Amino acid sequence: MSLWPVYTGGSEPHDGIANLPAPPPWRDFDGGPELDTPAEDDDTSAASPDRRHRARTYRATDRAVQLVNAALYLRRPLLVTGPPGSGKSSLAYAVARELKLGPVLRWNITSRTTLHDGLYQYDPLSRLYDAGRAAARELPADSELQDHLRLGPLGTSLLPYRRPRALLIDEIDKGDLDLPNDLLNILEEGEYEIPELVRAARHTPAAEVMIAGTDDRVTVSRGRVRCRAFPFVVLTSNGEREFPPAFLRRCVRLELHQPRDAHLESIVRAHLGEPDAYARDLITRFLSRGTGGELATDQLLNAIYLTGVAGIDTASRDDLAEQLMPYLSRTRDDDEF
Repeated sequence: MSLWPVYTGGSEPHDGIANLPAPPPWRDFDGGPELDTPAEDDDTSAASPDRRHRARTYRATDRAVQLVNAALYLRRPLLVTGPPGSGKSSLAYAVARELKLGPVLRWNITSRTTLHDGLYQYDPLSRLYDAGRAAARELPADSELQDHLRLGPLGTSLLPYRRPRALLIDEIDKGDLDLPNDLLNILEEGEYEIPELVRAARHTPAAEVMIAGTDDRVTVSRGRVRCRAFPFVVLTSNGEREFPPAFLRRCVRLELHQPRDAHLESIVRAHLGEPDAYARDLITRFLSRGTGGELATDQLLNAIYLTGVAGIDTASRDDLAEQLMPYLSRTRDDDEF
């Protein structure tokens, strides 16, 4: 029996993903032999302590919970837009932790990023070098193609896992103008080919290739990869550009804003415990600045943490708080900074 929502936005991991109903007929995938999702316990959604902390302390809004569940049920990517510091990337880690989806596969986008980078990397020069060493009998055998190929974050997420993997495609608006269109077919069909392995399939029908994030290997048959459980894909954008309508049509869209009032106080409490009188005053001052320019929640957290350090006198504490909470952007009429 399926229960809405499977993602609740709470802090306790649970196996809610098992309650997902069958996907819509047009989003049902049938990849190769099932793979177990690695490390399904609650503290492995992120490799570094700071990301684990963000996953545990993230506080989702009701709207975010609703649209995350829509993306999970429909097996569609979630496009999250919002200003810096609004929690776009943290959302992916929080969902992965609560639903035990294993380590988040992160793909950071730059202006030079191509679709190929996310699918797999192949190093022909190292293969040529190893072939030369083998010919000189420095290696026991000819170097194999699969030893010089590793799946990228996108490519790994589309392996036939029994449970969905979590994939964070961070700051997609920084990428080349063609990247969203290049992603369309991959995210729609849930499959891709590795041409180097397809060409070698006559002699090597099954290749053991490394995957993103670890040195583990998986079997790729005849150079083709197709998912079973469509991954939970979060694409983040700072809203710096427009995306093609065909791309937007295939995404569930969530717009995040800087947290306000009780939501902001709950975030402070999750990170730093119950706020004291001075911390509450900083929260009030932070909220009052919202119309003068852009602010990020971590500026407030930095100010509350540092101004609570013992030995700072009142004057220095107030001055420090001012310095830690400047506007990230300015409105036309703002001349304070």
